[in-house]
Amino acid sequence: MLRAYRLLQYDLLLTLSEEARLHQPLPMCILFFKFDPRPVSKNAYRLILAANRDEFYNRPSKSADFWDSSNEILSGLDMEEGREGGTWLGISKKGKMAALTNYLQPKIDTNAKGRGALVRNFLTTDLDSFSYLKKVSSEGHLYNGFNLIAADLSTTKGDVICYYGNKGEPEPIFLNAGIYGLSNSLLDTPWKKLEYGKQLFTEVIKQSQDLAKEDLVQELIKVLNNQDPQLPDPALEDQGKEHVQHVLNEYAALCVRCPGYGTRTNTVILIDAEGHVTFTERTMLNADINQWKTSTYQFKLET
Repeated sequence: MLRAYRLLQYDLLLTLSEEARLHQPLPMCILFFKFDPRPVSKNAYRLILAANRDEFYNRPSKSADFWDSSNEILSGLDMEEGREGGTWLGISKKGKMAALTNYLQPKIDTNAKGRGALVRNFLTTDLDSFSYLKKVSSEGHLYNGFNLIAADLSTTKGDVICYYGNKGEPEPIFLNAGIYGLSNSLLDTPWKKLEYGKQLFTEVIKQSQDLAKEDLVQELIKVLNNQDPQLPDPALEDQGKEHVQHVLNEYAALCVRCPGYGTRTNTVILIDAEGHVTFTERTMLNADINQWKTSTYQFKLET
């Protein structure tokens, strides 16, 4: 039995390597967020975001931290050669926040521009979220498929969140208050794992005002680590039809676990009515699914 299991693991790892060589490493990141820019209750949150980063375990990266001594911008960083300094999710004290997921597509262009720079550039630009996404949309063809959430969070002026996906509509859109899910198709595409995760996320945030902040974070991390596969999923299978079926099935849960690849970072961001930010990251250490580090940063938005 043990030998058969090891053979299955080896076969899956070979298949993943082939996927990476011929297509893309099926980057199945996922995020959920509740946007409530004008909460009625003082105890309510303006933003609750929970996100998973799925990646090869041995891809070099830095855990979330402030970029430099100014303590202005907070994010994890990709350190892959040729992609150094890119990121998938970050926030600044000035109220800029951005999150990126890749779009599942048959093949990738290895000469395309690096998508991780899209988040980094927004966090450092003076452009507002819509103007930035408008600029990005004019260059969308230069990148492999992606989805980008960009936000301007201001306690005095009000919060704005915008979305653009280069495989969807040509223009970015403003998002209304609500609950959203984003994986590796367009915003709120009803993949079963996304719908299931959105349901679990919604159940937790209904209790958000009654839970201590630390308990809310732990409940959201629990959602992000749910490994119940949501199969069959015709929508996922249709978009990923160029990929090997049994590999696609490995990605049908919120938390992905494959040999050498899967969910390696959970991130939760909470922003309350007064602009207090709590940023919690739980990240894998040493490419070992049994070793994790949790870090929490707290600050107040400057705007």
